[in-house]
Amino acid sequence: MSAPDPAGSPRPAARLRALLAATRTEGPLVVPGAYDALSARLVGQAGFDAVYMTGFGTSAALLGGPDVGLLTGTEMVDNARRIAAAVDLPVIADADTGYGNALNVHRTVSLYEQAGVAGIQLEDQVTPKRCGHMSGKQVVPLPEMLGKLRAAVDARRDPDTVIIARTDAVAVDGVDAAIDRARAFSDAGADVLFVEAPTSERDIERIASALSGTAPLLFNWAEGGRTPPLGLDRIAELGFSVVLCPIGTLLAATAGIRALLATLRRDGTPVGALAGLPTFDEFTDLVGLPEVRAAEQRYA
Repeated sequence: MSAPDPAGSPRPAARLRALLAATRTEGPLVVPGAYDALSARLVGQAGFDAVYMTGFGTSAALLGGPDVGLLTGTEMVDNARRIAAAVDLPVIADADTGYGNALNVHRTVSLYEQAGVAGIQLEDQVTPKRCGHMSGKQVVPLPEMLGKLRAAVDARRDPDTVIIARTDAVAVDGVDAAIDRARAFSDAGADVLFVEAPTSERDIERIASALSGTAPLLFNWAEGGRTPPLGLDRIAELGFSVVLCPIGTLLAATAGIRALLATLRRDGTPVGALAGLPTFDEFTDLVGLPEVRAAEQRYA
């Protein structure tokens, strides 16, 4: 395990490792998605133990566009850095395909670690990739992905940094091929296995059974996606260690903004939409204004 940071608390990666170990007795780690620093801060204030930087949400927030491989690695790392700086939580970050070949993956992992990320998710799609719940996906040859994972493992400066290996092969070659890939990913050094977008509970059961004991398993509870929305008790029964809820915060924000704008368009002022929203003072408190004022007094 990593040494404590200067303040005496374990580094984020070590904390994430501890959370994964605790799932053996305490059940799955539920990790909401965040698309920017504000949504990540809200995840922390809600009492969750970790936060996930969603690539789908990052693309929507930064580009106003879909998750089809348009963002660069630099843009993703910058967003990860802002999120990690905003929260005292381990951050699991989507790193897509690693933004190139194995050498690019090596650099990607280094940059994500420098940004403060505790867990890095890499996938086996071709470049440009697309959201795992969209059609038309393709995967790279298995040897290519194994080389990327070995590069990711070698690139870590903190041995506690968690490498999450995702395969999108279910939609391309079927469940059995995806299971075979996931096993190979574990042999290459992946810490957590992520089989994306099974489309039936029976397939989820097959994946969980076949990979049981190989490495911790991740279940992507993609809101509105292709995977059946199982309850947490059932997910735990199947043996999954991590449950991502990647885009619920993004969808909720979209619904709230739409509602406010509809009121403003109709009435000419937003007064009719303000009930239930944070007040100005409540919002400045939740984004840390009291701490800033205290620092001003301390250093004045």
